[in-house]
Amino acid sequence: MNNSWTPTRRGFLGLAAAATAGLALTACGTATNTPGGGSTNKSSTTGTGAKPIRTGASADTFFIAGFQWGPPTSFSPINASPAFGAALNTFDIMFEQLVHFNQLDGKIEPCLAKELKQTDTGFELPLQDTIKWSDGTDLTADDVLYTFEIAKKAQVSFSSFWTYVDKVEAKDRTIVITLKKDPFNPLIVKDMLCTVPILPKAYYGKLSDADLTKDANLKPVGSGPYMLDKYDATQVIFKRNDDWWGNDVFGKPAPTAIVHPIFKANNDGDLQLEAGQLDGSQQFTAQIWKMWEDKKKPVGTYLKEKPYYLPGAMPSLIFNVAKKGLDNVGVRKAIAYAINYGDIASKAMSDYSDEMQASIVLPKGSEEKYFDKAAVEKSGWKFDKEKAVKILEEELKCKKGSDGIYSLPDGTRLGPWKLQTPTGWTDWNTSCEIIAKSCKDIGIDVQTNFPQAATMIDAMQNGNFDLVHYSYASVGSATPWQRFRDYLGDEGVAPVGQRAFWNYGRFKNADVTALLKQAAAETDEAKAKEIYGKLDEIFRTNVPAIPVMYRPSQFYEFNQGTWTNFPTEANPYAPPTWKGAGRKFLWNIKKVGA
Repeated sequence: MNNSWTPTRRGFLGLAAAATAGLALTACGTATNTPGGGSTNKSSTTGTGAKPIRTGASADTFFIAGFQWGPPTSFSPINASPAFGAALNTFDIMFEQLVHFNQLDGKIEPCLAKELKQTDTGFELPLQDTIKWSDGTDLTADDVLYTFEIAKKAQVSFSSFWTYVDKVEAKDRTIVITLKKDPFNPLIVKDMLCTVPILPKAYYGKLSDADLTKDANLKPVGSGPYMLDKYDATQVIFKRNDDWWGNDVFGKPAPTAIVHPIFKANNDGDLQLEAGQLDGSQQFTAQIWKMWEDKKKPVGTYLKEKPYYLPGAMPSLIFNVAKKGLDNVGVRKAIAYAINYGDIASKAMSDYSDEMQASIVLPKGSEEKYFDKAAVEKSGWKFDKEKAVKILEEELKCKKGSDGIYSLPDGTRLGPWKLQTPTGWTDWNTSCEIIAKSCKDIGIDVQTNFPQAATMIDAMQNGNFDLVHYSYASVGSATPWQRFRDYLGDEGVAPVGQRAFWNYGRFKNADVTALLKQAAAETDEAKAKEIYGKLDEIFRTNVPAIPVMYRPSQFYEFNQGTWTNFPTEANPYAPPTWKGAGRKFLWNIKKVGA
């Protein structure tokens, strides 16, 4: 089971051919005049003379899109296809975690638990003094223990919890987690404590083990500040729980309701964000800066200037290192120099990505302390066609055929190799086309192929591919360790023909397992950086994959026509994400004109 605890996502992209009718605009109210003073990409309270774009009841509602692309079928977080409000790692308004991770500083923040205390043997999490489910019953330590017991009963995304945990106990209102000594990995367990939603035993405990992941839970009882009100094929509506247990701890959320309209395509959401009928969006919006620079709309992102979003993930070109030709590290390194990363950043990512650097560590945010710029500059790669050709001709002694494609000295032709990513993932499709052209320009035959997502992911996990464009772990409390495991670690990876959940290319290196174990257990920041440096050097030396763009873990876009005071780089009270620690915006935003 995947212990990366990052679901197959991309809900923000137009995979919604099956999605039905879009937003019923009457639910959004009537547009009035925009806030005074025009618009810039900043999150400051608009003057008291301004009027909100929406009026009436809809002015008290927060409208968001980009998470739900079809009619809801389940509101159970452990179901195969949970809807907005229940889907993991999306927007924690109905089910809550014990603690939250803040990607800005790497700190762990309270939620159902007051704190996360690491001990010599594991973790201690004292629960808040009073916690209630939305039906008024108490949320107890027994609910917490039962939630993690589910991982023993059914195949869920946190089933690997018990790979690293010996036992979970309750001492009064404190949850005590004892880790296994082998394998010892507090990092991955901490990540799960930040992401696993606590579920009510009163409901799930009545289900058979076989039904745990099948049940749709269409009348969910959660612990969060909002409760499911109604839903249909056009929208999902949540109402504020005015008796929420957290009102006295965190404050009462400002919006009285949260509505997620269900659009047919990204363009519908873009138009509604621009018009102020959406307050927030989590979808890829090309050239979003034009909304405030050209159209003078009160739209913003976390960063005022390019790349507008904080990096959170590294979509990569992943090699099947067992394929003849691609098993040659020199060929992989030539491709690393051949790729036009600047084109990918500008054309595929609308300048939402800085040009990639040859490291598995994110250069900004909570991972910046582990990023070694000097090492990257010394042994890394960058776009350099001449260098790529030099590797092929002088180092590998390749010969170019009459068709312009090189072959290795043993006659192995460098292609044709199929580069796959799911159809409809438009930015990744564009990135693949740029990669294929870059390879062709230096004499390597790479051809793109965009199958349906399920088909492509199945082939990738089973090792049935040449090259794929996909992403490993996004930023979290276990990164960069988790990302190094995903790129380099072969322990626990199934052989080709069986499903793997990381290291899809089946790369192997004798030093990686020991280094990963050292890094997982290391608490000294300087020593951890040294270990990560060794792993990063293995990555640059062997090139099992090539990160090609930086991407936010979630797109964080807002319109300040009705609500203002969103977190930004200049106002960083919360990270730029709708999930976890990012949900603090709900009790900090203010009504325009208030």
